[in-house]
Amino acid sequence: MAELRTVEGPHTGGVFALDRELAVLGRLPGCDIVLGSVSVSREHAKIERVDNKFYIEDLGSRNGTYINGRQIRERCLLNDQDRITLCDVVMVFSDDTASKQAVSSRRTVSILDTTAMMVDDEPGESDSTIMTRLDISSGSSSLRLEVNPHAKLKAMMEISQNLGRAVTMNDVLPKVLDSLLTIFPQADRGVIVLRDTASGKLIPKVLKHRRPELVDSVRISRTIVQGVMASKVAILSADAASDFRFKASESIVDFHIRSVMCAPLITSRGEVTGVIQIDTSDQRNRFNRDDLEVLASVAYQAAIAVENAELHEMAIRDQKRSRELEVAHAVLRGFLPSNAPRIEGYDFFHFYEPANELGGDYYDYIPLPGRRLAVVVADVSGKGIPASLLMARLSADVRYCLVSESSPAEAVAQLNRVFFSANWEDRFVTLVLAVLDPLRHELTLVNAGHPPAYLQHAGKVVHAVDEANAMFPLGVMENAEYMQVSHSLNPGDRLVLYTDGISEAMNEKNELYGLRRLHEQTTVPCLGVAAFGQSILGNVKQFVGKQSQNDDMCLVCLGREK
Repeated sequence: MAELRTVEGPHTGGVFALDRELAVLGRLPGCDIVLGSVSVSREHAKIERVDNKFYIEDLGSRNGTYINGRQIRERCLLNDQDRITLCDVVMVFSDDTASKQAVSSRRTVSILDTTAMMVDDEPGESDSTIMTRLDISSGSSSLRLEVNPHAKLKAMMEISQNLGRAVTMNDVLPKVLDSLLTIFPQADRGVIVLRDTASGKLIPKVLKHRRPELVDSVRISRTIVQGVMASKVAILSADAASDFRFKASESIVDFHIRSVMCAPLITSRGEVTGVIQIDTSDQRNRFNRDDLEVLASVAYQAAIAVENAELHEMAIRDQKRSRELEVAHAVLRGFLPSNAPRIEGYDFFHFYEPANELGGDYYDYIPLPGRRLAVVVADVSGKGIPASLLMARLSADVRYCLVSESSPAEAVAQLNRVFFSANWEDRFVTLVLAVLDPLRHELTLVNAGHPPAYLQHAGKVVHAVDEANAMFPLGVMENAEYMQVSHSLNPGDRLVLYTDGISEAMNEKNELYGLRRLHEQTTVPCLGVAAFGQSILGNVKQFVGKQSQNDDMCLVCLGREK
């Protein structure tokens, strides 16, 4: 039976049987496999069974479908244990009827541009010439350094000098093999195989050779590599040509390889990330146990160097990303107003704090004809860069729709149509619009699926827009109609607009601040709109305490003072 097992995302641990000829994966309730993630498209991908083989195909999704970390552009055959990534959902395909024999695949060695192949070996238990095994699972302290100390000292000095100057993976890996070919003059070639962190597959990364005829192809025994990695044991074969473990490796025969050593790369955390393998065709100078101990010592230090190089490259990427986010943050902040408007008889207060470097909340003050002012607060679904980019687009569309339509309700309806036509199918926006007419002292509001606005009016606090008039968020229904509600403003009246980062702020006990607390805080008497806004904000911060912020927080208040 074939099935999908969710290993990351909202349905982690869930198992979906593929017992039909066709299964559609997506966000819509009508899909065969429903994935409850807003990033997943409505109909994201499909899996089809043809002649007892399973094929996956992307259905034109916005964020794409990935197999083992690579985006697919057309129908793709699924193999047992393939990882399928749909946005933040990761699933593993299992097919217990599939052959367990791995298919040999040609890989490009990235550093030296040399072709290498992992090959599966024929099963067997006899005729093995693995003459020496060396357990290095407990680290370099387990190696007997008293054997051949001159060779070991030379190896350690060579590898330390070379690796001490290497900071990137492209520096580390060739230097490791350079050192080994210097230490072992009888060695004809060496290869380093690493496990790909995304797919889990073994990939030959770099090859070094002494003879030109060895550059065309190298084939590596998958059984040997996997066995060394699983057992954390370095092995030596004195006569590889007659070793059953190497029978499938054509290069053993083609290049008359006589002796092979293979040692695992073990990190400081005890994790095996790959192997180093070297071989020789010199019958008179085959490798011995002393050589294996040298290779094991070098492999241990090389693994640490590889680990450090990965950390260095990760730090470089993080620094670059941090700089890019700083620039993006500055640009996006430019879309938000820096100062409150100045209208005689009215005061304003605003606060905005994203949970991450880039936020998806949005607020704005937009002057309209007739000395009117539009105050907008919105919340884009999701977080991070996609939400921030959509927020930037929304700021321009809001201004366009407010100018082109005569009423606030029509402006929001037009904004919804513009949003829908942009095909942001995986996103939606909640929004509240308040249009202030200071000449008539009137406030007109439209709510598009946003948390309720509170109005302190005539001595009590009311919902500025009741539930019957709070309509769909933008992007949910293409031709949605919106209702507007008007209120007269008396001296002392105040309006509170906010995003759910305020009402859903959470404390250390995982309790929500909630609408009840917010409603109660809006009744607290304060002298001036600024003090009123700070009172609400301070109460939220006091409730949250030391708990880290988990959502963007936006608060806008306005009030008639006279």
